[in-house]
Amino acid sequence: MKTDRIEWPTIVLLLSCYLAWGLSTTLLATAFLPLAIIATAFCVALHSSLTHEVVHGHPIPGRPQLNAALVFPALPVVIPFRRFRDTHLAHHNDAVLTDPYDDPETNYMVPSVWVQLPLWVRAVLNANNTLAGRLIIGPMVSYAAFVRDDLRLIRAGEPGVLTAWGLHIFALLPVVWWLAKISTMPVWAYGLAVYVGHAILKIRTFLEHQAHERASGRSVIIEDRGPLAWMFLNNNLHVVHHMHPKVPWYRLPRLYRDNAAHYRRRNGGYVYRSYAEVFRLHFLRRKDPVPHPLHPG
Repeated sequence: MKTDRIEWPTIVLLLSCYLAWGLSTTLLATAFLPLAIIATAFCVALHSSLTHEVVHGHPIPGRPQLNAALVFPALPVVIPFRRFRDTHLAHHNDAVLTDPYDDPETNYMVPSVWVQLPLWVRAVLNANNTLAGRLIIGPMVSYAAFVRDDLRLIRAGEPGVLTAWGLHIFALLPVVWWLAKISTMPVWAYGLAVYVGHAILKIRTFLEHQAHERASGRSVIIEDRGPLAWMFLNNNLHVVHHMHPKVPWYRLPRLYRDNAAHYRRRNGGYVYRSYAEVFRLHFLRRKDPVPHPLHPG
């Protein structure tokens, strides 16, 4: 399913996100800083979700540079847009989903690598495979791994990686200017909001994919229609997104609703009814092992 029309709901939501971010870092920060931190964290998470839309060609079909300009200010701070774009599109090769070598977004490890890790590292990664751990230490763990891998690529001369980090400096400039000249929110508070925003995103990515012999059985369906589903732009219907990455976020619920039995059969019943169920089942319990259970290594 494709469209050549400008997707106005996405543009309106993006403008609303910038407005809310501006208000939460100024007026709300002056009135009540704890609430401002929470509101800013929500804006950071939503901006990240909108950036994901941009990576998939939204909201202006056929205009990737203009779309990228719409999310140019790096509100979430830590990940360069081009690196997210390249790694996420590589992740959308469903044939290698969850593969520790070929899927850049997987949390699985090669079993032979896992057994060689120090015990304390394995303890950290096991904790990270609970939802509580993913919320508390997940942003730090994933960012450390991301920077480590990119440093290796830079040393190996991988084209485009160093350029992406260089351009990221320019994307940070409007955020730094705002925090220095306009915002009434302390820098430490904004840093905390960014961390919380990334923690919120970890709720979405926590069990998006599972190890499965069939590629079609690796992506989840979470039938949630609440505020988290909205903030994640309906990516809780993840198998639908992977099958139709060009469909904008606001059309995914109807697409799923009209073909629910088909998508459930396709992913082998990897379905949760809500994020409340996810919290109940996995807040303190690992969803699966860190070493990939089907990997020959």
